[in-house]
Amino acid sequence: MEKKTSVYFAHEDSIVREIWGKSDTILLIFAGAAAEFALSKAVDWLFFTGKLPADPIGRLFSTVTYAKRIVFSKEKEAFQAIHAINSIHGNLEDKRGYKIPEWAYRDVLFMLIDYSIRAYETLERPLTSAEKHEILTVFNKLGKGLQIPNSPQSFADWEIVREEHLMANLKYSGYTKDLFIQYRRQLGAVRYHMLLGVQGIVVPKRVHELMGFKKMSIYPTLISGYKLTRAIRLDDFFKNLILPSKYKKEIKGLDEKLGN
Repeated sequence: MEKKTSVYFAHEDSIVREIWGKSDTILLIFAGAAAEFALSKAVDWLFFTGKLPADPIGRLFSTVTYAKRIVFSKEKEAFQAIHAINSIHGNLEDKRGYKIPEWAYRDVLFMLIDYSIRAYETLERPLTSAEKHEILTVFNKLGKGLQIPNSPQSFADWEIVREEHLMANLKYSGYTKDLFIQYRRQLGAVRYHMLLGVQGIVVPKRVHELMGFKKMSIYPTLISGYKLTRAIRLDDFFKNLILPSKYKKEIKGLDEKLGN
């Protein structure tokens, strides 16, 4: 009898696994999400427990690590993890006394899709239409598990709705200012300005405008230089320059091929 193979959340040759299997692309996803999270009109939910403003870098690391683990897990384990996320959100809503808006959940899902594409295309190559649709399909499966309704099923439709969400659901607020103050405190002045430069490359136009990012020609050059360091295996050295040494273990863990 032929042995039944395990089914992974993202199939083993999925472009999503390639994107989320490298720490450099994940760190770009992290950088873009750090800017857009701060602009969300629902960012007050992230302040409710106090964990995000106390350690925003660590909190975002835990979020991307959790997403990576789901991508590389077998379907059964992935949906168990998704169920745990639903429980955490449900408990948070009970404590606060009302629901997190559906659009806020959908925005986070859209961030995972958009920054997966933007990060990979910044560091690797343009993605094909089929690969973009594959990214949408995998994260729509995550969205279904998180009980997020009305997710666009075609990439063309997703692009339209994504733009609508960017225009409707983001604003610069006191929460935004507070988070970026914390980013600076945690990273130090030099690393903080490097974060701003990288964010300016990877974020959508709407986020760029709201954050007032300046166009700095040096950062595309630095990205090109970073690609060269990967070829001569100095990329770990530069990753450790970008983030404090306390996150060295977390950075290293992002390169692990989980679930194989």
